[in-house]
Amino acid sequence: MTRAMQVVFAVMLSAALATSAFAASKLHKVAIHVDQNDPKIMNLALNNVQNIFAYYKKKGQRVSVELVTYGPGLNMFRADTSPVKDRIAAMSLAEPRLRFSACGNTHRKMSKKAGKKIPLISEAKMVPSGIIRLIELQENGYSYIRP
Repeated sequence: MTRAMQVVFAVMLSAALATSAFAASKLHKVAIHVDQNDPKIMNLALNNVQNIFAYYKKKGQRVSVELVTYGPGLNMFRADTSPVKDRIAAMSLAEPRLRFSACGNTHRKMSKKAGKKIPLISEAKMVPSGIIRLIELQENGYSYIRP
């Protein structure tokens, strides 16, 4: 093998390794939203989250998922009535790159209507607006999923 061929081979090998390292280190970003008070939809969204994490773990790639609720979907995060709160708690512990965002506008309206502050699960973090949060996530490169 000539010196020139060795150099070309080394450059090609370096490029291939850099490409595969980039693919392995890429962070996939996914935004999922729930706006319905329907346990089937809530569980479908959580199934999607689990499937996304499982897929990318198997490929050796990283993923970050944010599940955003607003409107009737905020019931998913209610500490007193959520049909999926135990599942959310377990998933939150298992997946450090999983975030749950609750719409502050909806929370304020629900609390006013109830005449008391609606309690949310500890895993849910309040954002000013669920819809605005989804816009921000998409502007920051998140893929958008609606179950």
